[in-house]
Amino acid sequence: MTTTTLEPAARPRLPHLVWALAATHFVGRAGGVVRSFLVLYLTQAQHLSPATAGSVVAAIGLGDIGSQLLGGWLGDRIGRRRTMLAGFVGGAAALTALGSADSLPGIWVAAVAAGLTLELFRPAGSAAVADLPPQQRVRAFGVLYWAANLGFSVATVMAGVLAKYGYGLLFWINVLASLAAALIVWRRVPETRPAEPVRTRQALLPVVLRDRLMLAMLGLHVGYFTVFLQTFTTLPLLMTAAGLGPGTYGAVLALNGIAVVALQPWAVRLLAGRNGAAVSAVSMLLVGLGAALGAVSHSAAGFAASVLVWTLGQIGIAVRFGDTFAALAPAELRGGYLGLASTSWSIGAVLGPLAGTALLEAAGATVLGTACAIGGIALFAAQRALAPALRRRH
Repeated sequence: MTTTTLEPAARPRLPHLVWALAATHFVGRAGGVVRSFLVLYLTQAQHLSPATAGSVVAAIGLGDIGSQLLGGWLGDRIGRRRTMLAGFVGGAAALTALGSADSLPGIWVAAVAAGLTLELFRPAGSAAVADLPPQQRVRAFGVLYWAANLGFSVATVMAGVLAKYGYGLLFWINVLASLAAALIVWRRVPETRPAEPVRTRQALLPVVLRDRLMLAMLGLHVGYFTVFLQTFTTLPLLMTAAGLGPGTYGAVLALNGIAVVALQPWAVRLLAGRNGAAVSAVSMLLVGLGAALGAVSHSAAGFAASVLVWTLGQIGIAVRFGDTFAALAPAELRGGYLGLASTSWSIGAVLGPLAGTALLEAAGATVLGTACAIGGIALFAAQRALAPALRRRH
């Protein structure tokens, strides 16, 4: 692996756009208290089975898939700013419906709507960062990820305390946070979409279907996010089975956000100039091993250790994720490419909860842990195999 050292003159100050987007990420994640506790709300307040609760979480992920494709397409057509506004305002409406639904079909419909709207801002915001000069992208993506995880750590601790007063309060906090994020976008985020006429833009699908490297990277990241995101559904179930309550779960999960906040700025400096494929391969391995450790843990300390291990892998992926896919994209299709990249997360958000809860319920924690470890090793090998092609493309 090679490293590069950037002189101060080569690292210009990040524009105000980045800090405005960071503020929306922080507010949205700090107030995003529903999703991490949704399984507990569904099983305890709505009295659904773990598998049914997993299917509702998967329904949000199904909406996420559409939101990433739609968000990327809209970002390239109507602009990054308008797309983010539509997502935050629509997300507030969908969360209100989800918290009010009292039938399973209603819960499923509201869950899909929440997934479809709440994540519209991600590909649009990523495209706005990708519109920056290449030398600023890694730092800018790092700032956004850092802000989001600072908000996430606030959300998990706050939600663990507030859940004692009823899950309905969590929904209203999340709704207000979405509206506050929309206000920041409206007042502080300028439009960055390139000014070429729409008629000169290539159609996304034909370009992507010819791009074998892009397709391979998408498949690889679907596998990674499936392993990674199943942890957020199975972890509360594993901790509940071990006799640990919502407060302990919130504190353990908050370690994820705290570790990202503490380590990610350092990780950007350490990893930004290194071989991206090698960083991603090791990171995927760590996520698989960390998830496996969580599946076989029985104490708060064991669960905390597993969270810290997969968090190290999560940080490594996050440092290079946006920049890697931005570098693969034609300039006029950045929104679409980054939307597809985010779709790999959304597909994982569907497959992860379904596979994780089904495997846990049918075969037990040990088999779940074994599957996660094997998945991490396979992802490591596949990412290493793609390294030469990535070097040639970049």
